[in-house]
Amino acid sequence: MKLSVEWKGKMAFEGSTPSGHFLKMDASQEDGGQNSGARPTEMLLNALAGCTGIDIISILDKMRLNVSSFSMEVEGERASEHPKRFTDIHIHYVLEGELPEEKVHRAITLSKEKYCSVAHSLSAALTMSYEINGKKIKA
Repeated sequence: MKLSVEWKGKMAFEGSTPSGHFLKMDASQEDGGQNSGARPTEMLLNALAGCTGIDIISILDKMRLNVSSFSMEVEGERASEHPKRFTDIHIHYVLEGELPEEKVHRAITLSKEKYCSVAHSLSAALTMSYEINGKKIKA
């Protein structure tokens, strides 16, 4: 995969993807930017959530299960010293629908352990939890 990122002045950058999309990135005003785009670290967490979300929906679809609603809450802990990398990331999945717990757990596990290329590109400790139809479940 190859893409390009172009400097747009001050701390702003615009990335273009091979799939034809554009991404705006910028720093906060406190850090010399103009807050005209997402922080790269925010995009990283979003990429992780998107990657694992696509996996989970795909796996549940192959299991012939219908998800009526799906969202994720992602929390990342960063080191206090530079390079301030993510040391821990937790994803909480919230699913609604006729979804057997064991199948949701299997989909999440397969995403984490086998399919999510973004997760496998990170060195942070990654934990996950989920809930189905409002019932929280420990993963």
